[in-house]
Amino acid sequence: MGDMVEFPSNGSTGQGYLAVPESGAGPGVVVIQEWWGLVPHIQEVCDRYAAEGFVALAPDLYRGESTIEPDEAGKLMMALNLQRAATDMSGAVTYLLDHDAVTSATVGVTGFCMGGGLALVLACNEGERIGACVPFYGVIPWPDAQPDWSQLEAPVQGHFAENDGTFGPDAVAELETRLNDLGKQAELIVYPAVDHAFFNDTRPEVYDAEAAQLAWSRTLGFFRAHLH
Repeated sequence: MGDMVEFPSNGSTGQGYLAVPESGAGPGVVVIQEWWGLVPHIQEVCDRYAAEGFVALAPDLYRGESTIEPDEAGKLMMALNLQRAATDMSGAVTYLLDHDAVTSATVGVTGFCMGGGLALVLACNEGERIGACVPFYGVIPWPDAQPDWSQLEAPVQGHFAENDGTFGPDAVAELETRLNDLGKQAELIVYPAVDHAFFNDTRPEVYDAEAAQLAWSRTLGFFRAHLH
């Protein structure tokens, strides 16, 4: 359904997967990859957004690299040039806001695993250009990439797994309290008895259809409420 596109990224060229609804127009959403890279699953998520009436763009933060091996994914994630990733994500926001198919004055951002953390980073970096932020089991493993939460303008709806060894219920509660104490609008939902990556239907060992469908319907409702 979608196509690979290129967009300016602070003097260089970013690339990503763009999916546009059949109607030809809709609100814009940036989709941030997991640590595997811009794999078919992330492209399919963009296609699913397009089928629901959104214009979805997933920037390729690894610039062409991807893997199915956890060890290699971990290396790619930790080697990620965060400055370049930040400009690629910002370039993706600009690309959508300038795109003829995008009807919303702001864009939504969502992401999974590594991308969930980066979705929060992007929302803090981009301020009023982000209309809603939906991280899924977000992880921010880079010490120098901690968001400046005070810059967050967008309401946040987060989806997390009870059995997540990297960002479990205690960490979720701490983050929700921190955001609410700053006066931010944040609802972070923990799904009981599911694992990290429960939304990823290409990984049957962790995928949970019921939780995934509930999180998807909540996400669509949240974006529809906030992106105009």
